[in-house]
Amino acid sequence: MPLVMPPTVIGFYLLLLFSPDGVLGEFWFTLSGSTLAFSFSGLVIASMLYSLPFMVQPLVNAFASIDIRLREAAASLGAKPADIFRNLVLPLSKRGFISACVLTFAHTIGEFGIVLMVGGNIPGETRVISIAIYEQVETLNYAEAHILSGGLIALSFIALSTVYLSNGRSVLRLN
Repeated sequence: MPLVMPPTVIGFYLLLLFSPDGVLGEFWFTLSGSTLAFSFSGLVIASMLYSLPFMVQPLVNAFASIDIRLREAAASLGAKPADIFRNLVLPLSKRGFISACVLTFAHTIGEFGIVLMVGGNIPGETRVISIAIYEQVETLNYAEAHILSGGLIALSFIALSTVYLSNGRSVLRLN
């Protein structure tokens, strides 16, 4: 659902869920004494939920690429499923984990709808770069918006380069 549902819709319903009257918000308040709505903690949880598909797909691909015969061989030698996962699957899936983490982080950094709905725009608490860019454009301060956007473009390039390099690919191809 997070891939096709508009972020503001997801953010709206998470905001209701995170409010002190919501199921999760009430539990969180009882546990921590603070609210999830309009807090950095709520912002992180909402962003993680929204970005989950960017984590799942690379991991599924990494797990699927492992030859089943390796797991069968480990099992036939007496390895328990948890041992097979920890000692065989995880090390062989390292590139997938790196890709998943980098893509999820990069996606979360630029997210706007969920961030604004759940976190708001509280200076020093929940203001993030995507909202700062919006504010600069709204006030016609394009020079600052360019600087902030340039930072996100650089971060995007670094994220993609990290994924390509961790998968053994060249970032630049010269023929």
